[in-house]
Amino acid sequence: MSYEERLQHVSVLGAAGKMGSGILLLTAVEMADISLKPENKGKPFVLNAIDVSDEALAGVMKYLKAQVLKLAEKKVVGLRKVYAGRADLIDNDEIIDQYIFDVISLVRTTTRLESAYDSTMVFEAIKEDPDLKISIFSKISSNNPHQPWFFTNTSSIPITKLDEGAGLLGRIIGFHFYNPPAVQKLVEIIKADRTLPEVEAFALTYAKNLRKVVVPSNDVAGFIGNGHFMRDILYAAGEVDKLSKDFSFPGAVLAINKISQDYLVRPMGIFQLIDYVGVDVCSFIMSVMTRHLREETLHCQLLDTLLAQGVKGGQFSDGSQKDGILKYEKGRPVAIYDPEKKVYVAIGDLQAGVDQKLGTMPVPPAWKAVIGSKSKNEILVEYFNQLRLASSVGAELTKAYAMRSNFIGVELINSGVALNENDVNTVLLTGFFHAYGPINKYLA
Repeated sequence: MSYEERLQHVSVLGAAGKMGSGILLLTAVEMADISLKPENKGKPFVLNAIDVSDEALAGVMKYLKAQVLKLAEKKVVGLRKVYAGRADLIDNDEIIDQYIFDVISLVRTTTRLESAYDSTMVFEAIKEDPDLKISIFSKISSNNPHQPWFFTNTSSIPITKLDEGAGLLGRIIGFHFYNPPAVQKLVEIIKADRTLPEVEAFALTYAKNLRKVVVPSNDVAGFIGNGHFMRDILYAAGEVDKLSKDFSFPGAVLAINKISQDYLVRPMGIFQLIDYVGVDVCSFIMSVMTRHLREETLHCQLLDTLLAQGVKGGQFSDGSQKDGILKYEKGRPVAIYDPEKKVYVAIGDLQAGVDQKLGTMPVPPAWKAVIGSKSKNEILVEYFNQLRLASSVGAELTKAYAMRSNFIGVELINSGVALNENDVNTVLLTGFFHAYGPINKYLA
């Protein structure tokens, strides 16, 4: 079966979710572009959008139409060539409307898993629960005569465990999109022990056609991205615990969040990033990883405490940020949760005291200014040289945090998760939008 034939009948599981909707969009556009080739005229192309809620599926169709409109407007010149044989399509608006129709017409929304029984490809973006994934994969595989291939978006579960549990005999691969899939350039590709060569070849072609940056990861729980992120969380939580007596808990969170964002030149502080992903999601990922790690237990008491008090973070259906460890107004952090008093404390009431305790710090370059600069390396070298010479509490905390991040990155290689230094750095640069990789010589 050719690449194009494989994409004639596809299902996306969890299609109305945050990740699934992006995967659905990318796949719908790729399938539509293939179907519009002259040699494919008249061939059926079907994309099942499967989720548990009809209401959510209606919402994802609105999302698809809006996103395809934006995409069509950007590539209208190319679309003129695609529709060159259509004398009825003259104006750009007519061409754009036709393209939107051609993409959307491929999609069939449904809450019935049985719709996947005719698919040759299944993209999965459901809850990060290995037992649930195995159950659904097994059901589809045993009822589908086409021996479908499964592309799982898991960010933590070993692919071999899913393959063996569902009896797929290598018809599965980890294809880990980063959030949001339609924007993020990075994809981690993870082979199971028995992943078929043709499945891997298809995955690489698909990623190339989507213009994604591919980083391979070995099949170790958490892979590269969460392998670094979860351990970064544990380190930050440990630092908060140490600082809480002197800073207060909210003050310690503010200090570490500021260090991990401003002074490490990252787009988000660690606690804002936890909120973005979800406190509950991060805790669950740690538990999943721990289940498959032989000599390491990933457990964060701070996350447990927050969850017990209903502090979850995450995002609303429109993408706006829910309150979590931090409280947000118009997307900006304005307060920090105090689990002892069970109230949010305004950042404005904490800032002066925290800055005083951190002491004199070199002025860090703004992340936005660094990320797009041709002189990025020179800017970072100058800043970290200043940081190296500083001896304030804040400077020492920042240097220790950076060295810990470096250590985590190196251990991902030493423990056989990542193949090399470049792969680790690429994941953090591309998937997390860091200004520099964790494995670097800025503080060496």
